[in-house]
Amino acid sequence: MTEPSPRERILAECTRRGRAAVVAGCVRLVEGGEADDGFVRVLAGRTAPWWFANREDEDLRYWLRVWGTRGLLWAWEDSALPALRAGLRDPAWRVREMAAKVVARNLLGDALADVAPLRDDPVRRVRDAATRAVATLTARGA
Repeated sequence: MTEPSPRERILAECTRRGRAAVVAGCVRLVEGGEADDGFVRVLAGRTAPWWFANREDEDLRYWLRVWGTRGLLWAWEDSALPALRAGLRDPAWRVREMAAKVVARNLLGDALADVAPLRDDPVRRVRDAATRAVATLTARGA
């Protein structure tokens, strides 16, 4: 049996908890906070067992911010914009990359000035995601 995609898991969690609660949980993680284990399992998917085995490793804590940001791809509310802007400046490149993807997917024109500088990020994947976000926003007039 194939594991549900992140999108499927997050949308199902929105049905269970409510979209506002899912967004709030994602924001909490993006901001460096905690979440219950069930929510982390939803966001992390098949990597959840690895996370729980290594959760005490401070160098790996950024994964919670990555997964929280990924949750915002599929569960968005404008109340998450300040956390997303922080994600675009996160020291972990995976968080910056995912935040740029959220900007593009949700057509967040208010974040254009925040994502545009990432086109010069030292990490190619971040640069690529930021370039796509800027192109998407400008093409859509967002």
